[in-house]
Amino acid sequence: MSMVSTDPIADMLTRVRNAINVRKNEVTLPHSKVKESVARLLKDNNFIDNVAVTDAPVGKTLVLTINTAHSNARITEIVRLSKPGRRYYTGADNIPVVKRGRGLVIVSTSKGMMTGDQARKQRIGGELICKVY
Repeated sequence: MSMVSTDPIADMLTRVRNAINVRKNEVTLPHSKVKESVARLLKDNNFIDNVAVTDAPVGKTLVLTINTAHSNARITEIVRLSKPGRRYYTGADNIPVVKRGRGLVIVSTSKGMMTGDQARKQRIGGELICKVY
């Protein structure tokens, strides 16, 4: 039986969610450019501490540091919005605001991955990837 995920972003978000629930500080997962860009947006918006790409015997791995050893995680909720069976696209005017601006929506646009605020300012719509609070 194959261990390949049909939705790698959902797999990444689930690994982060599970690590937070069992109070782990670090998550290691297979690397892809899309996962790395989502992780970098989380880091830039202060939801996780660090993102590192390391070489593995085969391919690369992505190491996400969620929080330091003696602190709580800053992610309360992380949810996949667009799924392989039901894609969720929106225009720049309809990008949702999460928890009155305290949360974050990640949007895949024609100019790359960006937050909902960045996409709204540039007047670009796209596929809603996930929301984080």
